[in-house]
Amino acid sequence: MADTATEPLIAGGPSVPREYEEDVDNDVDESALVKPGRFIWVLTFCAGVSGLLFGYDTGVISSTLVSINSDLSSRPLTTLDKSLITSATSFFALLVSPLSGVLADALGRKKIILAADILFVVGALWQAWTTSVWGMIAGRSVVGAAVGSASFVVPLYIGELSPGPWRGRMVTISSLFITGGQVVAYIVGWLFSTKMHGWRWIVGLGALPAAVQFGLLFLMPETPRYLARSGQMERARRVLMKVYEGCEGVDAERLVNSVLRRVEREIMEEEEAAGGRLIGPAKQGWAAKVERVQDNFGQLVGIGGNRRALIIACMLQSAQQLCGFNSLMYFSATIFSLVGFRSPTLTSLSIALTNFAFTLAAFHAIDRLGRRRILLLSIPVMAAGLLLCALAFNFLDIPMESNDHTLTSLQGEAPQSMFWPLAILVAMLIYVASYAVGLGTVPWQQSELFPLSVRSLGSALATATNWGSNTLVGLTFLPMMQVFTPTGTFAVYAGVCVGAWWTVRRIYPETAGLGLEDVGGLLREGWGVEESVGRFKREGRPTGGGGRVD
Repeated sequence: MADTATEPLIAGGPSVPREYEEDVDNDVDESALVKPGRFIWVLTFCAGVSGLLFGYDTGVISSTLVSINSDLSSRPLTTLDKSLITSATSFFALLVSPLSGVLADALGRKKIILAADILFVVGALWQAWTTSVWGMIAGRSVVGAAVGSASFVVPLYIGELSPGPWRGRMVTISSLFITGGQVVAYIVGWLFSTKMHGWRWIVGLGALPAAVQFGLLFLMPETPRYLARSGQMERARRVLMKVYEGCEGVDAERLVNSVLRRVEREIMEEEEAAGGRLIGPAKQGWAAKVERVQDNFGQLVGIGGNRRALIIACMLQSAQQLCGFNSLMYFSATIFSLVGFRSPTLTSLSIALTNFAFTLAAFHAIDRLGRRRILLLSIPVMAAGLLLCALAFNFLDIPMESNDHTLTSLQGEAPQSMFWPLAILVAMLIYVASYAVGLGTVPWQQSELFPLSVRSLGSALATATNWGSNTLVGLTFLPMMQVFTPTGTFAVYAGVCVGAWWTVRRIYPETAGLGLEDVGGLLREGWGVEESVGRFKREGRPTGGGGRVD
């Protein structure tokens, strides 16, 4: 650099090269990028291993529940046992995700991923060795703590590293790993479910990917946005240079300087919005960090744009779960056994494969079609699939016994037509495909809605909403099947989809293609729906190869 004179980033903060302050009118726009470089692909895939663990540990329980038999506490599992084992994961994810949001601001995004890997290993081995129902619940709880941390911090990590034109696709890779993990879980479940104590291998193998990622983690940098906010501008600059050096279409150094200028302006604006309280790196020590958390929470709920971002993120995350999707992930083998399929675990694999395939479709579409449009197109198809499922269940005579807390399978009953069971399978595949394209992926773009000062906390609270809703579904699905019948249960989930569609239409703006530092402007004075949709239609979106989709 020709001029090494420096000026403070923010009052009391570290120095930053003067070149960051120059040529503000000549900022380089990320939309000129032609394709992402190799460095960001490698980082995204390394971080995505946590998604694989997330998917594996949520998908594996379906085949585990039908394979345990009397191995735990020397008795068959009751409906209550199954509900507690299933919901323990989501409940502890609910408890841990807000805490990990605070720690991600205090310690960094990378260290939270490292802690999640350790918990994944401990939880997997605990489940494999336990001999009691309560031991299994404890092991699932440890896994839940890992999932609660990883589920929010990995999309946040990827989002803070990714160039704007591909941020949606890069974050969707995390969802792709989640669905891939579920596919692996069903395949492993199918291979081991008929073996003596095979379920122990099913749950224990989850430790392997966590150990692999633990090793990869030392090759991964901290995010440049976190480094900048912590006052480590030169480290942030080095990471951004690696991100943009392999990208075609722009001068990497000029683009890095532009991004750092935008980050700096955002920090200044956040400090001004906070009433002049320092939110940058000058706050040191744990007492100061606690004070910063209090300040951040006050900004999150007290500033209109931040509060609107939180409402949107929590709405999307709750809708993702209350539509009942994870009832299929947790209980699909139970459902298919209930309606008479001879190989319920293998049949469940079709659900996981469909989820994976259409998440791949979302990867290609999310930055081209936009987040909002994908949701508005896919949610009605979800509702249709659920209503078809409810209709098909109405034509099946399923014995529902509640006095011993069990659901009775049709296997072993007199032969019946497989038309309606196959109709249920087709309806579920329609539902899962539309879910994977929309609600399965879009809510995890949540970090882009929040400005830097509240991004970690806002994302963590939204993720906690997800896990709270997930816990509710895990606890209530089997009892709802008994009380409301399968027809009523799936009709309720369809009603949730209708409500979610209406809410998305009213308050969710289009954020595709915007830089992380630009999204906040949409929500500053209102919901920004008309403004964002108009911009999206006028500009079109990058196709990833230099062209545009109008």
